[in-house]
Order: sequence, then structure tokens, then C-alpha cells
Amino acid sequence: MSAKNWPSPPIERGLIVHCANETLRPMTIFEKIIARQIPAKIIWEDDDAIAFHDVDPQAPVHVLIVPKKVVPRLTDATDDDRALLGKLLLVARDLAKELALSSGYRVVINCGPDAGESVPHLHVHLLGKRALAWPPG
Repeated sequence: MSAKNWPSPPIERGLIVHCANETLRPMTIFEKIIARQIPAKIIWEDDDAIAFHDVDPQAPVHVLIVPKKVVPRLTDATDDDRALLGKLLLVARDLAKELALSSGYRVVINCGPDAGESVPHLHVHLLGKRALAWPPG
């Protein structure tokens, strides 16, 4: 896994996306990053997910790992999402190694407003390069 300049895919959906039930909703900031409508410091990507540095880092290393499939939050994941959810954790493991987080790192998934969720699109936070206290918050 190495950092690369990823090509920009064509923008097909614009600022509105169709949901499965055919209602319209605004794209999340993560969907806009995936569509290359807004810039991000992307460090990893494949067909299922993308990883980039957080614009408001809470640690010297703060990477977001985001599935390209929109799952609003962990509560909304289905059994069909098992492989994707496992992949996100393995990507966190691999990026932690690549980013030399050998003294430790934290992996966080916020679920709901009381947990600090700010974007309704499931994502994994990878934090490291500083001591992280417990309990958080």
C-alpha cells in the first residue's frame, strides 16, 4: 500500500444521489471526495474503499477509511456488509504499519450524534503518533 496520485473518475451524479428507494438526498462530503468533487490527501484506494488524511486531525496521524458503498452508520450495516466491515479494519491495520504507528494506534467508529458522528457515512478513524488517553472524550 503506497500513496499514489489517483486519477479523477468522471462525475456522474453531481450534488444529489439516488437512494435505493428512489428518494433524493445530498451527497455526503465523503461521496464528494470519492467522486473527486472536492480535494483530499488520499493515501490508499481500491474498488471498495478509500483512505485519506482528516482535515481536522485529532492526532499527528488521523486517517479516515471510508467505504465507497454508503452505509450511513454501523447501526445500518447488514449481514451483507460483513466482508466490507472486516476489510476496513484490515486496511486500518495495514495503514498503521505503513505509517509507522509501531508504538500504538487507535481505531474508532462513531455511531450516532452522541458518539461524535459528524458525517452520516460509516467511516473508520485511524489515530496515532501521540499518547491517547482512556476513556476518550
